[in-house]
Amino acid sequence: MKEDSKNIKRNQGVMLNAYPDSIGQNLGDIVSLLQREELANVFSKFYVLPTFFNSDLDRGFSIIDYGINQDLVKQADLQALEELGIELKFDIVLNHLSVASPQFKDMLEKGDDSPFIDFFINWNDFWEGHGEMNEEGVILPKKEYLDKLFMRKSGLPILKVQFPDGSERPYWNTFYQKTTFDESQSKMSYLGQMDVNAKSEKVWEYYDNVLASLSKYGCKIVRLDAFAYLHKEIGETNFFNKPGTWEYLGRINDMAKKHNLQLLPEIHAEYGLHLHDEVANEGYMIYDFFLPGLLLHTLEKKNSTALMNWSEEIIKKGFKTVNMLGCHDGIPVLDLKGKEVNGFFQNGLLTDVEIEEIMQLVIDRGGRVKNLYGADGKKISYYQVNATYFSALGEDENKLLMARAIQMFLPGTPQIWYLDLFLGKNDYDSVEKAGQDGHKEINRSTLSLDQIEESLKKPAVLKQLELIKLRNTHKAFEGQVEFKNNDPQVIDILWSSSGAYAHLIADLSTMTFAIEYDGVIIKN
Repeated sequence: MKEDSKNIKRNQGVMLNAYPDSIGQNLGDIVSLLQREELANVFSKFYVLPTFFNSDLDRGFSIIDYGINQDLVKQADLQALEELGIELKFDIVLNHLSVASPQFKDMLEKGDDSPFIDFFINWNDFWEGHGEMNEEGVILPKKEYLDKLFMRKSGLPILKVQFPDGSERPYWNTFYQKTTFDESQSKMSYLGQMDVNAKSEKVWEYYDNVLASLSKYGCKIVRLDAFAYLHKEIGETNFFNKPGTWEYLGRINDMAKKHNLQLLPEIHAEYGLHLHDEVANEGYMIYDFFLPGLLLHTLEKKNSTALMNWSEEIIKKGFKTVNMLGCHDGIPVLDLKGKEVNGFFQNGLLTDVEIEEIMQLVIDRGGRVKNLYGADGKKISYYQVNATYFSALGEDENKLLMARAIQMFLPGTPQIWYLDLFLGKNDYDSVEKAGQDGHKEINRSTLSLDQIEESLKKPAVLKQLELIKLRNTHKAFEGQVEFKNNDPQVIDILWSSSGAYAHLIADLSTMTFAIEYDGVIIKN
C-alpha cells in the first residue's frame, strides 16, 4: 500500500554514487576519503556501482556472479563503512547475466543436458509459430510482432551460441553482444549480456540467493536495473509488459522484504506515459530522471516554471524519489517527453523544442548522444546525452553551485555523482580509448588521490560539501517543504520541522543564492 505522503520523512540522507575504483585504486581509497574531516557527516548512504561484484563488461552491469570483486573490495571496507554509519545501495541486474556466468558456461558445456538449459531464452523456441525461419537459421517474427519490439540496439536482439552437438542457436540478447572464433581451440568465444528466462524457477531461486548476499554486504536499497525488459510476451513491446511486469515486480519485492531490503526500480520512459506514476502508486521509490534536464533548462533559460511544476507534483502525489544531477549513465532526455499523439508529443515536462535545445547545448559543449533503434536498424528516438554535469553547464563553477543548492532543497533523496562533486570535465580520451559505444566513458573518469587533494582546496568543492552536509544532517529536511514564490526567476523554498528551518532563495537572473538556517547564512 502506498504510504501517506504526510508521514514520509523526505530527508532520507544524502547518497554518494561511485564505482569502487572511481577514486584512487579501490574501495578502500574511497573509504579513506569518507573518513576525512572534510567529509564528516556529508553522506549517510553510498550507491556502489556493480564492479563491486565479479563482472566483465559494461562497467559492471554484465554480472558474472555477485561475489565480491577481491581486486577492488575488501571485507574491511564494508566494516569501515558500517562504522561510519553509511548504508549501501547496490544493483541487481534482473534482465541479464554475463556469458561468463556459471549458468551460461554450464549450458555451453553440457548443452541440452545442462540444468540451466531453460535459464536463458532460446529466441527460436520463443518465437516458434510466430514468424519464418530465415537463411541464417533465425526465426524472423511477423511484422506485426517485430514492429512492437522496443530495441536498445540496431538489429535483432540475439547472440548465436554454439552447442556441444555443433548446432548454433540464437539466444535473446537485449544489450551488448560479441562473438569471435578461437582458432587455437576451434570454437567460438563470446562476450555479452544474455537475457534470463523469468519463466524458469531456477531464475527466481537465483534472485533470492542474490538478495540474501546483498543484505549480508550491508545493503539497504536495491536498484532494479533493466527490470522493465524482464517480462517477455508474444505481441507485446517487451518493455514494461502488463500485467506481467507487475507480477514479476511483486514477486521480487516479496523476496526483498524477507531480506529487509527496499527496492528502487529503474525505469526510463517518457513522462507522458506516466509509468513513474504507476510504479510510485504501488509504493516503490522512483528515480527522478526528470531533474537533470529540467535543471539545465532552468539555469540556461533563467526560468523555473517547469522545474517547480514537477517539484510540486512530487509533493502533491507523495512520490518517494531519488534525484541526481549526473550519474554513471547519461543525462536523460527521453524521459522529459510527453505522450505521442498523431506523431506529436503532448503534455511533457518540456516541449520537444525545449528538449532539443538542451541536447544541442550539451552537444555544443562536447557531449555525446545515445539513440534508440527499431528492428530495421533505423533510429527511432534519442535516449540520453552523455557529458559530465559540470561540462554540460559550460564548466561554470557558479552554475554548478546553483544547481547543487537547488538539488539540496528539492524533495527526494539526493544522490551525488563523485565527478560532479569534484568538478569533473568531459573525458574525451576515455571515450576514444573505449571505441564504439564508448560514449558513457565521458563521465566515468577515475580520480587519483593527488587530484582529490587538489580538489579539496577548491572553493566550489568545499561549498558543495557544506551544502550537502546541511541537507544530510539538518532536522528541517525531515519536515515539510513549501515553495513560496511564483516569480519564475526566483526559486524560494522553505523546509521546516519542529521549529527548525532551512530557507533557500535562488535568483536565476543574477545566478546568486542565499541559504538561511538557524541564523546562519550560506551564499555562493
